[in-house]
Amino acid sequence: MANDPMWNFDVPTQMRQFAEQSVEQAKKAVDGFLSAAHKTATTLETQASTAQTGAKDMSQKVMTFAEANINNSFEFAQKLVRAKDIQEVMALQQEFLKQQMQAIQSQAKDIGAAATKAAMDSAKPKI
Repeated sequence: MANDPMWNFDVPTQMRQFAEQSVEQAKKAVDGFLSAAHKTATTLETQASTAQTGAKDMSQKVMTFAEANINNSFEFAQKLVRAKDIQEVMALQQEFLKQQMQAIQSQAKDIGAAATKAAMDSAKPKI
């Protein structure tokens, strides 16, 4: 497969530059969205009561995880547009999927623990 001319191709410099610019523009757009989401989350958090402390913790965790996942995806995209051949693309894809699965497992565990804590805290009698 590696010697098959179909799989041996060079990405033209202009096309690679265009892809890199596209990834950067998309990242800037998502960063703007995340900034707006943070402002909205902050506004909602300031309006929350004491009983919603768990929800605040959860929203912070979810936003942190979303940012990390988005940043990892953009890093992956940038690596992909710089890949020299299909073998490198496949190796990058495998590495990315492994990292994302580990991240998802860790994030799910953290969210589960935070949800449990929030449920326990909201069930405590208020003095």
